[in-house]
Amino acid sequence: MMPFALALQFLTRLPVRLRRDPSAQESAESLLWYPLVGLLLGALLLTANLLLGSVDPVLRAAILIALWVWLSGGLHLDGLADTADAWVGGYGDRARTLAIMKDPACGPIGVIVLLLCLLLKYTALVLLLQQQSWLLLLIAPWLGRCLLPLLLLTTPYVRAGGLGESLTREMPRSKLKWVLLLNAVLLLFCGVAGALSLFVAAGLVLYGRHLLLQRLGGTTGDTAGALLEIVECAVLVAAASFLL
Repeated sequence: MMPFALALQFLTRLPVRLRRDPSAQESAESLLWYPLVGLLLGALLLTANLLLGSVDPVLRAAILIALWVWLSGGLHLDGLADTADAWVGGYGDRARTLAIMKDPACGPIGVIVLLLCLLLKYTALVLLLQQQSWLLLLIAPWLGRCLLPLLLLTTPYVRAGGLGESLTREMPRSKLKWVLLLNAVLLLFCGVAGALSLFVAAGLVLYGRHLLLQRLGGTTGDTAGALLEIVECAVLVAAASFLL
């Protein structure tokens, strides 16, 4: 199960040790397991919410957000900050945008966007927990980890030598399409919350992909992570706005 172990190691902070170096094909096949890793993250958040059931929702939401960030290692939040800095500082220029995105320093725009994203997530989660709408703790991380392989499947990868370049080159495209379709169907079994989440995510992916193609000609790891965070946030906000 090397591909699953790779997906788990890359997308989470869970202690996963690989006994050997993976092949290029195994690395690419790890994309097939991203949705399952999202489900696992959601299950851990649901378990934590259950254990914290006696804690006031305001405090519980803060603890769950902190756990959410820790479990993911802040990987995609970093991508969101880098993308925000580059998008504003790039002034519409592709080369400048890519250069700023590669800079590990986080500028003021990146910090502001991170704070706004976490604030919106926290506030929406407080409202959802107050109404015992805990299902979004499962749906949001699950759906977010479905979008990463979807973006790589449908959008050119433009960072030469980046991790995504090797993943897209060896990507099992046919299998991945079926995996993503299966997860979309399973999300619909989550009822109105699942349907609303899919609708919101589809709109954001289409619009985000359009912007990425327009500015960069494709995607990078940072922009993929940024889209994941935006979708997670939007799904929580939409659920708190329309389902309560």
